[in-house]
Amino acid sequence: MSEELDVRRRRAAWRAAHRGTKEMDVLLGRYAVDALPAMEDAALARFEQFLALPDPDLQKWLLNPDGSAQTDFADLVTQVRAFHGLSS
Repeated sequence: MSEELDVRRRRAAWRAAHRGTKEMDVLLGRYAVDALPAMEDAALARFEQFLALPDPDLQKWLLNPDGSAQTDFADLVTQVRAFHGLSS
């Protein structure tokens, strides 16, 4: 299982750093490099779901924290924002 988790972590790190826009590559890619090594199965599955969302939604939530309050990923948005010092 550990090997499978490592593969999923590497895949998630690549997806986080290759979003299509430089801003999202930086915001999610740097967070992923720092956070993924400690993520176990449940947290990793949640992050993978987060990465599957469209960039415009993620960018809106990350750059405007008021927009993420009503999402299922508000806690993850808060973590990414805090990592980058964007907390209000």
